[in-house]
Amino acid sequence: MARILVVEDDNDLAGLLIQHLSNMNHVVLGCEGGAEALALVSRNPFDLVLLDLGLPQVDGLDVCKRLRQTDQHTAILMLTARNSELDRVLGLELGADDYLGKPFSLHELQARVRALLRRVTRPDQKEAGDHNRVLQFGTLSIDAAAHEVQCRGKPINLTAREFDLLYFLASHAGTVYSREQLLNSVWGYSNGVYEHTVNSNINRLRNKLEIDPANPVYIQTIRGTGYKFNAAAATRP
Repeated sequence: MARILVVEDDNDLAGLLIQHLSNMNHVVLGCEGGAEALALVSRNPFDLVLLDLGLPQVDGLDVCKRLRQTDQHTAILMLTARNSELDRVLGLELGADDYLGKPFSLHELQARVRALLRRVTRPDQKEAGDHNRVLQFGTLSIDAAAHEVQCRGKPINLTAREFDLLYFLASHAGTVYSREQLLNSVWGYSNGVYEHTVNSNINRLRNKLEIDPANPVYIQTIRGTGYKFNAAAATRP
């Protein structure tokens, strides 16, 4: 059972989402505005926020940005009726884990929610049985059990999705994966329409890990194919 916040100013859609997610045996709260959403998140831990971009006053992009400044663990699924690709990409760059374009089917929503929740582990929800594997590449350390990353002696704050993507690539260092393969392996679904999701998370990882994100050492782009984790370069002093 997860705690989910639905931030949607369309009352009919909000009611439908709350009912459907409640029927999936989750605890679901709803609110209409961005300011109210930020206040709720500051007082209560949520596993997932369904966030409409077109909110009055404080819009969804601003909510996403402000939420990520204080919370790297809660998954964010953007809901957008905007046709602009720029809005979707910007939302992902600001820290959203995924997005759904309106209109969408409840079946697709259910699949996305399940995929996101499978990969969300808040610090207060860790189980004693979590495996203790630590990946070490030079000054980069990836602790699977603690969901912690350190690079050049400093802790790196990653969202749950960013961590999963980094851990997957690092666990298969040297192997090249297409965007579609990464969507399937890390996000739990495969749909070329959402390849921007992969691109944006790769960009955010590079901005957090690399000394020069424009010339990445750890996660490299293989032109025309996809991405790989370059273990050989990462172990250089």
